[in-house]
Amino acid sequence: MSHQVPAIRWVRSSYSSGEGGQCVEWAPGHAAVHGVVPVRDSKVAAGPVLMVGVEGWAGLVGLARRADV
Repeated sequence: MSHQVPAIRWVRSSYSSGEGGQCVEWAPGHAAVHGVVPVRDSKVAAGPVLMVGVEGWAGLVGLARRADV
């Protein structure tokens, strides 16, 4: 039996520049359904994906916001 896995819709971080710099993408739809946030480097789309719990992701986003001040 074959299972179809829906494609993950990736969203680029608003902190990522369009100039090929630090490009982080995450998948909010996957996080909403599964409670785990996939994160990847958009420059290496076929590369590894880091899976972070939603609480851990919220902590990382909070840290990034505080560091940006």
